[in-house]
Amino acid sequence: MESIGGPGAGIAVAAENLFPPLPSELFLPLAGFTASQGGMTLAEALIWTTLGSVVGAVALYWIGAAIGRDRLRAVVARMPLVKVADFDRTEQWFARHGTKAVFFGRMIPVFRSLISVPAGVERMPMATFVLLTTAGSAVWNTALVLLGYSLGDNWHRVQGYAGVLEKVVLGAVAVGLLWFLVTRVRRHRAGDAGEGEEQSRGRGRRRGAHARR
Repeated sequence: MESIGGPGAGIAVAAENLFPPLPSELFLPLAGFTASQGGMTLAEALIWTTLGSVVGAVALYWIGAAIGRDRLRAVVARMPLVKVADFDRTEQWFARHGTKAVFFGRMIPVFRSLISVPAGVERMPMATFVLLTTAGSAVWNTALVLLGYSLGDNWHRVQGYAGVLEKVVLGAVAVGLLWFLVTRVRRHRAGDAGEGEEQSRGRGRRRGAHARR
């Protein structure tokens, strides 16, 4: 960012979209701080970081499109405890709420990058995807860039506060995943028990028939 200004900020944010472990909570406030020190203008920081977000998101969109619905469905069919019906319900949900998911997903840690993949799998119209991604990214980027700009030398504090939000999101995901696994294991065991009882009754009926003969 110090060497090439706005384009450097855009490259950093694009990389963050492609590799989620890289933290936007670090790059965006740093871009604001760099702007406050004269390394670029505030407008350049906002424009380039948002452009970087869109470029990274579009790359992930095309990865999702390359995977495709049929391939992803085939992978889901081989996964233990996951049913193809789960995939179908998720697909139906995305068809109804995909536009909101893409827009608001750009403001949620972890999901910022991941939401682009299902959009590609479902082949959301590119113009719609780019518009929603630009709008959602602009909101998130502007908030963090302005915080870094206003905090100056203390720009790094933003990462600590944003990290709390990330931990909350990851915690909620972990709880949801645990609930899903426990529920699915219970259903699986109940199904096996039901099949066992049905087989036992079938054997009993066959033995009764033989005895009568």
